[in-house]
Amino acid sequence: MKVQTKIDGEIERYLSGDQLYGDNLTLPEIEAWYADEGEGYANLGSLNKSSYRYVYHALNWRHGFSKVNLNPGLNILGFGSAYGEELKPVLAKARNITIIDPSDVFVSKAIGGIPCSYVKPIASGKLEFQNSTFDLVTAFGVLHHIPNVSTVLREISRVMKPGATLLLREPIVSMGDWRFPRPGLTRHERGIPIKLLRELVLASGLKIQSEELCVFPPLTTVLRKIQPEVYNNSLLTAIDQILSRIFSFNVSYHAFSWWQKIRPSAVFFVIEKPENVDKEMRAAL
Repeated sequence: MKVQTKIDGEIERYLSGDQLYGDNLTLPEIEAWYADEGEGYANLGSLNKSSYRYVYHALNWRHGFSKVNLNPGLNILGFGSAYGEELKPVLAKARNITIIDPSDVFVSKAIGGIPCSYVKPIASGKLEFQNSTFDLVTAFGVLHHIPNVSTVLREISRVMKPGATLLLREPIVSMGDWRFPRPGLTRHERGIPIKLLRELVLASGLKIQSEELCVFPPLTTVLRKIQPEVYNNSLLTAIDQILSRIFSFNVSYHAFSWWQKIRPSAVFFVIEKPENVDKEMRAAL
């Protein structure tokens, strides 16, 4: 396959974190990627809603929702939000919810009594919404499944209202060598190097209001048997934040030794769309 040939020829540049794999693929390659990932998350254990358990509520609250002043009547976009469980903390403020997700498994007409519509993503990365539509966008661990991240971020920026908020959490480590099967992961997902993620956010005309490293793997390894849902626990999430800050010096994209694995593996951004972004974008066209 073209995708495999390309990654074999440039693997060192990707694993070093200097370049994001997938962001420069052709449209046919992107379409093949989307076909592979379409039911990937659902097939990893999310097919049954009655047994589905969202495990990042405390993490999302500490680093995201608690830092945002949200007014009632929100038009919310959940990017890759599956059943919409991640949106529960703001349902009381919501007027309408739209979820972009490739899987039919998650589709529902309402979440917590709030009207909800599901839209399938388009391989090109384009979003079929008008400019300045949404007050709040969440994208929790989604972009690393997508090849054309830069295009998708520009589109998210476009459909956000001036002053709107994007809550973005992504792995910033490679998640292993994605040329080969990895247990518990979909075929193409790979983390996004933090430096490149910052650059892509800013290039989309957005402003980072808050940045917090998080998800410290040794903590989850130690507590796996006694407390598997570390990030649904407020105290453990606070400990995770402390450890992530202490070991922030050790952040590297791809771990080549056990020592390099002792670092935070994700970042949480609170992002705002400045009031003047749309005018600047129109002027640049």
